[in-house]
Amino acid sequence: MLAFIAGILTVFSYAPFNLWFVAPFAVATLFYVNQNVSAKSAARNGFFFGLGWFGAGISWVHVSIAQFGGLPLIASLLLMLLLVSYLAAYPTLACWLTHKLSRTNSLSISYIAMFIPLFILMEYLRGTLLTGFPWLSFGYTLTDSPFAKFAPWIGEMGLTALVLLIAFALFSLVKKSIKPSLVASFIIAVALISVQLSNPVSYRDKTIDVVLVQGNIKQELRFAPENFWPTMAKYQDMTRPNWQADLIVWPEAAIPEIEVLVDDYLANLDKAAAFNNTALITGILDYQLGTKTVYNNLIAVGKKNAEDTEGHYRYLHSNRYNKHQLLPIGEFVPFEELLRPIAPLFNLDHSSFTRGEAKQANLMANGFNVLPAICYEIAFTDLVRGNYTTDSDLLFTVSNDAWFGNSHGPHQHMQIARMRALELGLPLVRVTNNGISGVYDPIEQQGHYLPQFEAAVERFQVPLLTGNTFFSQFGNRSLYLFLLVSLVISLAVQYRSGLYRE
Repeated sequence: MLAFIAGILTVFSYAPFNLWFVAPFAVATLFYVNQNVSAKSAARNGFFFGLGWFGAGISWVHVSIAQFGGLPLIASLLLMLLLVSYLAAYPTLACWLTHKLSRTNSLSISYIAMFIPLFILMEYLRGTLLTGFPWLSFGYTLTDSPFAKFAPWIGEMGLTALVLLIAFALFSLVKKSIKPSLVASFIIAVALISVQLSNPVSYRDKTIDVVLVQGNIKQELRFAPENFWPTMAKYQDMTRPNWQADLIVWPEAAIPEIEVLVDDYLANLDKAAAFNNTALITGILDYQLGTKTVYNNLIAVGKKNAEDTEGHYRYLHSNRYNKHQLLPIGEFVPFEELLRPIAPLFNLDHSSFTRGEAKQANLMANGFNVLPAICYEIAFTDLVRGNYTTDSDLLFTVSNDAWFGNSHGPHQHMQIARMRALELGLPLVRVTNNGISGVYDPIEQQGHYLPQFEAAVERFQVPLLTGNTFFSQFGNRSLYLFLLVSLVISLAVQYRSGLYRE
């Protein structure tokens, strides 16, 4: 029960609550209940901690299941329990494996030297297996903390390891299992480093004038055919007074009609943007009649390069981005022949998308290199970093979080996007259907946001940056190597101490 409650409390360390210090205390509680217990008991504690962690943390998923899934309440709750139990299996395995390998019931430096690599391994697998679900990593809890300065160096996964280290230090202080002076020295050292750590990127003498257009179209109307043209006209009307910006951005699938059927609309948009010496990026669906493939796209219209005098748009032009990381159930259905007949949840509109390539070129818009990510993709660190180049000017992500209502899901989504900006040292521009839309400066760690659940247009002067972060160049490779060495040394020490038995 204590592990379960500790898991539930972790939700307060994420947005919108941002009480980052709760996460280390929660994990310290997990260490507390796992002392002097068997591997089986440690696994059980890890499972209940995971149930609380994910049950509270992704409770917003149930909003979309309940409102749009077409399932009875008991069925939707059982489905959520199944999802949360699956996610809880990862901390369960981390706790079980650590106790099995450590061959001791006491929590020591050797124990944490095993636990952190194994926990990070499970986090990697959670973000990879079955297409991955890398939400609620502990690293995100430090986005608004003093330790966010580590993000350009060690990334979100490194920050997760830091949360675990701080948690173990707190546990050690309470139990006095390690000399308090050593623990205090560690905490002070980490704090001093975070204060003194310099940012590897700096400001350029250049800004980009960006207009964000948030349509606030009701979810139940977005893909109703009779609402296609009213939606498209609304975005045009909201944009018309703001053509003088460097770049205008619309949300995911802001144009709800498939691309091939709105050629004239896009051609006019292209001409209007080029005439006003700007570019516009919008989400749109592309159903290719010949191949029967459908993509969730971002396309750029208007000026591609600053010196252009006309637009370059034509159907299937190369200045586009095809979403790669598709959302299970929402954008593709595994075992669809079996699942689609069961309930509307498995047969949502546009749930048969085709994956784009993992590696794609940045969008070019009015001379700016724009690194794109659509919705759920922003949570996949390696995918986003894989499309980063030294020429990238902006991190741009779109979404439609209307599925999740007034829950904490959209706040967590923006927090994840801000972490990607910190890792890569790029200014963030994020626009969604109904919020949270805004811009974020990773040097000042300050953001400006549009009001949620309102149709809104806002213009921002976004400072551009120069330089490359350590993480943008090397990713998690150095972290993984360090953790592997830590695990091997810990195993060797225990072996030499005679802790391993036949």
